[in-house]
Amino acid sequence: MKNRDIAVAVTSRSFSRNNILRKELLQQYKNVKFNDDGLKLQDDALVSFLKGHQKAIIALERINEDLLNKLPGLKVISKYGVGLDMIDMQAMHKHNMKLGWTGGVNRRSVSELVISLTIALLRHVLVSKREVLSGTWKQHMGGHLSGLTIGIIGCGYVGKDLVKMLQPFDCPILVNDIKNYDDFYKRYNVKAVEKEELLAKSDVVTLHTPLDDSTRNMLTAKRLSLMKSDAILINVARGNLLDENALKKMLMTNRLGGAALDVFSVEPPQDKELLELSNFIVTPHIGGSANEAILNMGRAAIDGLDNNKFV
Repeated sequence: MKNRDIAVAVTSRSFSRNNILRKELLQQYKNVKFNDDGLKLQDDALVSFLKGHQKAIIALERINEDLLNKLPGLKVISKYGVGLDMIDMQAMHKHNMKLGWTGGVNRRSVSELVISLTIALLRHVLVSKREVLSGTWKQHMGGHLSGLTIGIIGCGYVGKDLVKMLQPFDCPILVNDIKNYDDFYKRYNVKAVEKEELLAKSDVVTLHTPLDDSTRNMLTAKRLSLMKSDAILINVARGNLLDENALKKMLMTNRLGGAALDVFSVEPPQDKELLELSNFIVTPHIGGSANEAILNMGRAAIDGLDNNKFV
C-alpha cells in the first residue's frame, strides 16, 4: 500500500495546529485526520478518532490493551514527544504493533526551562510580580545561579544537555543515573553519586528520569527531607516521580527554599494550597512547548510513521 492510500490519524493538538507540520505530513500522506477540534482524546473518544486508520501520531494519549483490542487495523504508533509512560509496551508487543520514537528531540527546550525556573526562584521573580501588582514595591534579595551545586537525577538526553548549558555558570554538578556515562562525566567534570548524597549536597535538584516502576515516587518524604533547607527542587520530567504532599509541607514550613513543577501526578493540578505558595512556581507542562521543539518532535513523529520497529 502506497503512503497516499494509508490512513493516518494525528491526536496531538499542538501538531494539528502547526501549519508547517501539517504541510510536511500531507506531502507524504494524503489521507490524514487531524485533531482540528482540539479535543482531549481518551477512552471511547480516542477509539472513535483512531478507528479506520493504519497509522497514528499520538502525544499524551494512553495506549493500552483495551484500546488496541478495539483497533485491529491500527499497525503503527509514532510518538510525538519523548515520554513513553502512557504506552503499554506489553500490549503493543501482543498486538504486533510497531513504534516510531526518537529520544531527546525536545532536550534544549526542557533544559532552558529548567534554567529559567531556577533563576526565577533564586531571584524571587514571581513573588516580586505579585507584590508589584498589589501595590508593594519591595526589592527581594536573591542569589546567583553561578557557583551553586546542581544535582541532576537522570543523565539521559535532557540531563546531558543541561550539563552542557550549565558550563558557563561554573557550577559543581552531581548526577545520579542507573547507567554509567564515565566518558561524559570526565569531559564535563561531573561527579556521579548516590541519590541520598546528591539530595543532601545540592543547592538545586532537578529531575530528568522517565516514569516507570523503578522511578515512581522515587523522591519520598524521607528522601526529600535530606535536602538543604534553602535548596530548590525542579521537576519538568513526570509528575509521579515525587511525593507532592510532602513537598508542599516542606515548602509551607520553610524546610525547602523553593520548588517549580511543570508536571503533576494529576494534570491540571487541583491543590490550590500548593499552587498559591509564594515559593512555588507552576507551569502547565510546557517543557516541550517551544516552537523549535514542536518542529523537532513533529518531524520525528512524521519520520516514525515509516522508520519504526516492533516493540
